[in-house]
Amino acid sequence: MTSILKLRGAAALSRTRLERLSRAAGEVLSKLKGLAAEHWYFVELSAPLAPDETARLVDLLGAHPETGQAPIGTLLLVVPRLGTISPWSSKATDIARQCGFDKIVRIERGTAYTVDARGADNSPELLALLHDRMTESVLPTLDQADELFHHYAPQPLTSVDILSGGRAALEAANGELGLALSEDEIDYLVENFSRMGRNPTDVELMMFAQANSEHCRHKIFNADWIIDARPMEKSLFGMIKDTHKAHPQGTVVAYSDTASIIEGATIERLYADADGVWRYHTEETHILAKVETHNHPTAISPFPGAATGAGGEIRDEGATGRGSRPKAGLAGFSVSNLNIPGFEQPWEKAYGKPDRIASALDIMIEGPIGAAAFNNEFGRPNLAGYFRSFEQEVQGEVRGYHKPIMIAGGVGNIQAQQSEKPTFPPGTLLIQLGGPGMLIGLGGGAASSMATGTNTADLDFASVQRGNPEIQRRCQEVIDACWQMGDRNPIIAIHDVGAGGLSNAMPELADHAGLGAHFELREVHIEEPGMSPREIWSNESQERYVLAIAPESLAQFQAFCDRERCPFAVLGTATADGHLTVSDRHFGNKPVDMDMKVLLGKPPKMTRNVSRRAVFLPPFDTTDIDLKEAGLRVLRMPAVASKSFLITIGDRSVGGLTARDQFVGPWQVPVADVAVTAMSFHGYRGEAFAMGERTSVACIDAPASGRMAIGESITNIAAADIAGIGDVKLSANWMAAAGHRGEDARLFDTVKAVSEFCIAAGLAIPVGKDSLSMRTAWKDGDEDKQVVAPLSLIATAFAPVQDIRRTLTPQLQFPAGVETELMLIDLGNGRNRLGGSALAQAYNAVGEHAPDVDPAQLAAFFATIQRLRRDDLLLAYHDRGDGGLFATVCEMAFAAKCGLSLVLDTVCYDQYMNDVDGLEKKPDTLKGRFGDKLFAGLFAEELGAVIQIRRDDRAKITEVLRAAKLAYHFIGEPNDKDEIRFRRNAKLVFGASRTELLRTWSETSYRIARLRDDADSVQQEFDGLADASDPGLSVSLSFGVGEDVAAPFIASGARPQVAVLREQGVNSQFEMAAAFERAGFAPVDVHMSDLQAGRIDLAQFHGLAACGGFSYGDVLGAGQGWAKSILFNPMLRAEFEAFFRRSDTFALGVCNGCQMMAHLAPMIPGAEAWPTFHRNRSEQFEARFAMVEVVDSPSILFKGMAGSRMPIVVSHGEGRAV
Repeated sequence: MTSILKLRGAAALSRTRLERLSRAAGEVLSKLKGLAAEHWYFVELSAPLAPDETARLVDLLGAHPETGQAPIGTLLLVVPRLGTISPWSSKATDIARQCGFDKIVRIERGTAYTVDARGADNSPELLALLHDRMTESVLPTLDQADELFHHYAPQPLTSVDILSGGRAALEAANGELGLALSEDEIDYLVENFSRMGRNPTDVELMMFAQANSEHCRHKIFNADWIIDARPMEKSLFGMIKDTHKAHPQGTVVAYSDTASIIEGATIERLYADADGVWRYHTEETHILAKVETHNHPTAISPFPGAATGAGGEIRDEGATGRGSRPKAGLAGFSVSNLNIPGFEQPWEKAYGKPDRIASALDIMIEGPIGAAAFNNEFGRPNLAGYFRSFEQEVQGEVRGYHKPIMIAGGVGNIQAQQSEKPTFPPGTLLIQLGGPGMLIGLGGGAASSMATGTNTADLDFASVQRGNPEIQRRCQEVIDACWQMGDRNPIIAIHDVGAGGLSNAMPELADHAGLGAHFELREVHIEEPGMSPREIWSNESQERYVLAIAPESLAQFQAFCDRERCPFAVLGTATADGHLTVSDRHFGNKPVDMDMKVLLGKPPKMTRNVSRRAVFLPPFDTTDIDLKEAGLRVLRMPAVASKSFLITIGDRSVGGLTARDQFVGPWQVPVADVAVTAMSFHGYRGEAFAMGERTSVACIDAPASGRMAIGESITNIAAADIAGIGDVKLSANWMAAAGHRGEDARLFDTVKAVSEFCIAAGLAIPVGKDSLSMRTAWKDGDEDKQVVAPLSLIATAFAPVQDIRRTLTPQLQFPAGVETELMLIDLGNGRNRLGGSALAQAYNAVGEHAPDVDPAQLAAFFATIQRLRRDDLLLAYHDRGDGGLFATVCEMAFAAKCGLSLVLDTVCYDQYMNDVDGLEKKPDTLKGRFGDKLFAGLFAEELGAVIQIRRDDRAKITEVLRAAKLAYHFIGEPNDKDEIRFRRNAKLVFGASRTELLRTWSETSYRIARLRDDADSVQQEFDGLADASDPGLSVSLSFGVGEDVAAPFIASGARPQVAVLREQGVNSQFEMAAAFERAGFAPVDVHMSDLQAGRIDLAQFHGLAACGGFSYGDVLGAGQGWAKSILFNPMLRAEFEAFFRRSDTFALGVCNGCQMMAHLAPMIPGAEAWPTFHRNRSEQFEARFAMVEVVDSPSILFKGMAGSRMPIVVSHGEGRAV
């Protein structure tokens, strides 16, 4: 019989968060007098704790044994959903066990809200503010928290009686369970189960629905097409594959795995060998490329939706081939109008939304944090992305992103020899690796295949997953340990667990080998014993993989899992009979008993019989538009404006291989065109990736929008040093409202246009994804409403990089004694079409003429930029994109903190108007066709780029451009003033201070961050934009960087060993090992489990380096759980104390390691004055550069560095020293 100990914790919310919640509560409650929030801990014990054990537990949790005076008001206790075990609980319980609390069965935490207001106990609106009904329950008393530990009985299997009820019974189940089965699929199932002579179980139906959902099977992309009564020759997927057939070179794997594999290079790759020593290994290494979407979950619940979108894409990379390593990520968002309170924009109109989905603003406040939080905790830098808002009436209907686009993607690396998944024989073990199953994410594959609003609200919410990145980090460590064995890799095949959960992943794994499988349901790790067989088999709990492993490899695999404390379970074996069986020993039945060919066979192929819809749109009239006002509106447009609020929340340095992130120059302005990573800590080869999208153009000309998206990804990635355009590989992510009038034909025509365009340009699309239910429908009173997304292609370009040092940026340069000028390379060839532009959107228009691009010109442009770079003729580069030439040059000035003097005569020239310098001067340059030409020249979003060149190189560059048949214009020069000025016909047509424009460009980001973070901190940063005295980042060193301090050690052959120490959740051991290896040490991989098991002793080391990351997910505070696992373990405490007291040792703590060591200060000589680290004042994870100066220090690590000033990376959520 267990008992429950209740301990009162500290305040659950900071002052800022509590004030924000109080304001929101005050809007739904009358006469709110007060609101308080504090943590309570509930500890399930197998036996009572002794007084000294209770004291230690209070210390561990930061709790209070006494209850104290309770706040006044109604108590609403928010706890993890009854019947579940939260990720927080799993990690906190892990810490307690590592600290020797053997009597603790489980720890849970709740938040006690005390609300002093009438009606607080029965306000649904208040409850919605206080808890997430998918993962939390609300209890009225502390005593009821005992229910957290109630063990519910397993729910039984059910079946659908089609033998008696026929087709109607299955139709009813289709709606009740949210299966999204088509009419043909219902007929298929009735026919097959009738032939078997039995009723299908709910497990089989859910499994079939997930495995055959549009989300998983891509039925529309594989369908036959009839358009305007004419059969089409190819499917959509067939046309995409044509690009790879035309240009297969450089692609190793396309379409057949969870990510594409691109040819890389032979590099020196650093990882630990079996003896634990980190060494470089020369091996052929390829590049992973993948981009996913997670639109439906992000619409319903933005933080977990975006978090698990990032997490799922990371698993896609890690599960490629026989196991690989993710490296760097990207994230993008398309939403409807933001309508920021107090900052509503002239183009924004309130159309409303259904209650079941989040607002665009809430998505952009919570979603990016979710994606960043998962990347941060897993340990993957996020280096690229995009952000667009669009909601507009077009042809009598509202187009927008009420169902958002949430893009997650990235690059990784894989050993060449691990690139292919081999088949495996019967008897192979089928294993689940990772976290437990919980009742979350049920039916997500089917739900995401439906238009938002056609599913019931409960099923919509139930289909959203929740993330636990710390356990996914543990999984990745196991996968890394496996593939690092090379030919002896125990993993034969691996899949991630995504849509449909195990019910989709396990059959796919067996089917890969052409086999059947037998599983035991009760071997699946679950944390909710009351789950039914359907819920166990089909839930989409995250952080799980399925693997095929030979029986003789199990012991080695288990050793890896034990070391990393990573759960795994052998669920079954592969069989030769082609049959899929899932047994349930608890109930003594078989929830699944069917042939694989019925599950994964060929249900009737879809045929799309559709018609085209003509587009008639009015022209965009600029007659009454003020140029200055137009520029300011465009700079506030989310697609144009600063994305700082999206970037600083994400770690961009973890892994140590980032060569180019979003921020550029001494003042860290977010204007980079491309992300670049190094392939190795040795050498200069790397990977580049960049995005492109022009979705608003699709409202005018969908095929042109597809070509422009591809083109923009190419003009962005051109900033990196790439051998040729054939090295660039594309991911195409397609979004459309299939079934909506005209949209299917637009999708077909755009895919066809993009296929032809890529083939002509020399490009291939070896990877992609589709999400074809981009429509939101709801009832507003008696009115039926809907918002339909424009057809949307999000293109991402990936390529190997020749030299990561040669990446171009938009930062304008001022070389001493050299005159420079700016040139526009114009792929629009002077057409300057404003259709779909930010300017048009800013005035609630779309326009009638869409920009477009020619594939041959695009290829010539790419080759020309690479040539000019190789010849060292380019000083700066920035693609022309959202906001047109106006935004492009402004961003270049922002990055360099300089002014511009530009002349627009040739950009706005019309040969029929004679309005160029030297000819007749027109009296008014802003009216009539003169004004039209000016607005078009400044704001058209035709593709191209602005380059900065040395004036003396003008002849060389123009010769190259002419040979490539590229249009170009000389447009002016930078100046050292705080002014951006445009002239036309010798008249000043626009003038503004750079600071004013910079603040305008930054204001949208500032406004969102102010709602999300600590308002005072955000205001301080925004005010700093006007500081003309800010010198920016710089480097001044008192030592020579070229000095090789490691040479004497290496020459003697006596590299001293340093323990590169990590705990579960730590993720920065790679860069730590690389740094110490370069400094002449022999770094050794040491896990805390090695010390606990006695496999390694700190006595063998002279140095200890505690690494960064999120040990135990930082659930008890950053680094505290790690520290307490040492302080509360007598053996480990003695070992660490002995190490610290030796005279021949040193220690370094970085990031989480620093936070951990701060809590060990009592045992470290001379550490009495060390601070501890608390939540950042900004209330946010902060990833930035900070200028530091090295002062005189006794530390051996700072020897010879005193007086040096340099920028260093800071990436933390708890970095405020107290």
